[in-house]
Amino acid sequence: MLLALLAAVPFSFGEEPGWKGKWISKEICQSTTNTWLAYRKGVTLSEVPSSLEARIAADSKYWLWINGEMVVREGGLKRGPAIGDGYYDRVEIAPFLRKGENVIAVLLWHFGKSGFSHQNSGTAALLFDAQAPGVEIVSDGSWQVALFTACGTAEGPVPNYRLSESNIRYDARKVEPDWNKTLSGNGFGRALVLGFDPGQPPLGGLVERPIPQWKDYGLRTYPEQHRGGDTLYCKLPYNAQVTPWLHVEAPAGEVIRIETDHRIVTGAECVRAEYVTREGEQTFECFGWMNGEEVRYILPEKVRVLGVQYRESGYDTEFTGRFFCDDAFLNEYWERSRRTMYVCMRDTYYDCPDRERAQWWGDEVNELNEAFFLFDRQSDLLARKGILELTRWARSDGRMYAPVPCSNYYKELPMQILASVGWYGFHHYWFYSGDERIIPAVYDAVRKYLHQVWELDRDGLPVYRKGEWDWPDAGSHQDALGQLPLWYYLALKGEREMALRLGKEADAEQIRAMMEQIAAVFNERWWDGTAYRTPGHPDVPDDRVLALAVVSGIVPEDRYPALLKDFSEQYHATTYMQRYVLEALCIMGRADLAQERMHKLYPTVMAPGGTTLWEHWNFDGTNNHAWTGGAVTVMGEYFAGVRPTAPGFKSFVVDPRMGRLRHIETEIDSASGRICVVLDRKGSRTLLTLTVPEGATACVPGASGKTTQFQAGTHQIKLKDVQ
Repeated sequence: MLLALLAAVPFSFGEEPGWKGKWISKEICQSTTNTWLAYRKGVTLSEVPSSLEARIAADSKYWLWINGEMVVREGGLKRGPAIGDGYYDRVEIAPFLRKGENVIAVLLWHFGKSGFSHQNSGTAALLFDAQAPGVEIVSDGSWQVALFTACGTAEGPVPNYRLSESNIRYDARKVEPDWNKTLSGNGFGRALVLGFDPGQPPLGGLVERPIPQWKDYGLRTYPEQHRGGDTLYCKLPYNAQVTPWLHVEAPAGEVIRIETDHRIVTGAECVRAEYVTREGEQTFECFGWMNGEEVRYILPEKVRVLGVQYRESGYDTEFTGRFFCDDAFLNEYWERSRRTMYVCMRDTYYDCPDRERAQWWGDEVNELNEAFFLFDRQSDLLARKGILELTRWARSDGRMYAPVPCSNYYKELPMQILASVGWYGFHHYWFYSGDERIIPAVYDAVRKYLHQVWELDRDGLPVYRKGEWDWPDAGSHQDALGQLPLWYYLALKGEREMALRLGKEADAEQIRAMMEQIAAVFNERWWDGTAYRTPGHPDVPDDRVLALAVVSGIVPEDRYPALLKDFSEQYHATTYMQRYVLEALCIMGRADLAQERMHKLYPTVMAPGGTTLWEHWNFDGTNNHAWTGGAVTVMGEYFAGVRPTAPGFKSFVVDPRMGRLRHIETEIDSASGRICVVLDRKGSRTLLTLTVPEGATACVPGASGKTTQFQAGTHQIKLKDVQ
């Protein structure tokens, strides 16, 4: 089912459909920050077609009504499938049309500034194109347009420079009644047809939206609320992306401020909103979403609250992954990881949904791996979108930016990009999702980056590059020179697998020789008899270097005992890289030490009463940072033991490392179907109950080293001496 879904989603960048619609705007406001335009068009139909798809593009977001009924709430994606280009939506509108007169209305929000995940075109414009036999509804000079003055910019501090969104002030006194239901009223004039066609600058090429429209959970009641002074504090059930709603009675001109407990994060302003009342009873729902665990309405004295609610929205995926064990702490960590992941998914994978909303690729490597164990496979579309953006934003010399898309911050973080294009990034996305089309789409960019951007010294090791930001990880006691050859090795490892898949045998052989040389030199030069460290590194061994050496597969097993001693003493990896340390411990047969580490470290990112994870140890940074959930992959792949051995889990191994656990249940919604594992351990015996999906094969290693294969169905298997 997943492969059919992936195949149905547009893949190539720059393929232009035949547009009859024209970009339309209003001449006085084509490049103003936080511009709002209202469009409408009357359409007379003798018959309603059985199907009518509208293609809609905007810089930056839009809301669509037909005959007063909401069709799309916050349509559009932040711009940047490639430099200068944008996305368009495909929307089925036939169910909302009627025979005779119809009114199509669009409210457009033009960010008018760039951010860490959006490239501003400098043009507030709409493109609408719906064609079917006998029906043609396209944007042109016959549309009406007006500056939507009800929406403006809230007073006070603006969101920090990383965010492309502004704080929205909505003045209900300035709204024309039923503007989106009728063609009458003041302020509207003929739309301006811009002098360039779709596909041309400044709005550039158009790519069909590669991810679903947002999931709308509907208006909901806050589980808790209380009044304190002028503020109504409304508790959310968990950290979520929400648009607050209110029902009040008030005189005209009263200003209600709306924000969350995440308004200021690490000293940086995030988004908030203001509502200016009209006379009488009224309802309002914010247009821009915000996130947090509490919504706050700051109310003037004369405002009487009749009701408040919120609408949760987010990426359209199901929470199908599951992990449960006899360790309550690990269960809570799993659930918080999933909530953190979900609140960090929308236009892109975010590092955090409040301060930045940025697609940093160190974060995304962790996130796309977590998603395979947390959600259904529709989540893979977001990872694919990010991979294509990363490679399409590559500079002419092959270097890659992080974050992308953007146009106010251009930096390469070399080791994060190595992680992205390599084994845990592009390779894991392909191998776990089964999305074969990603390989030819990115292979040339990966090869250019690894073999033209990076230079090798005379011993075959990569020459250290700082890029614009030399950030392999945060934290102390870091041996960055020791990390580099291992990240490069892992990048080559991923490239080699792609080369073999494409039948590029010469490339694969060259890469194999490079990997062998790096492994030989690293083992000889970096091994000091007890640990791996850069010659001359004066500090204690870096557990990040030790972990990468193990997970890359270059460490001889007879060195494991020495490394285990260091792992028991060194705790320097941050929340970003801790997952590699945990994986290394499991590979070395010490899942118990991995679990011990989790109990020691992860309580400091799980604040009491919270629902998401902090960015850094000891409750530092943002408190919804999804890279901290990286350990869920270790829980699924090693504690439960489920790892693919063929793309898309067409075949997979179940080889658990239970450590101190006695009971594990896990379910994975793989590309090949649902995999279910239950492990019950008593003494040296473990009973495995395994459900294999149709068409897949499971391999279960035995104590004697013999592997048994199991086909579709549910099987009970007795295991002995599970680690």
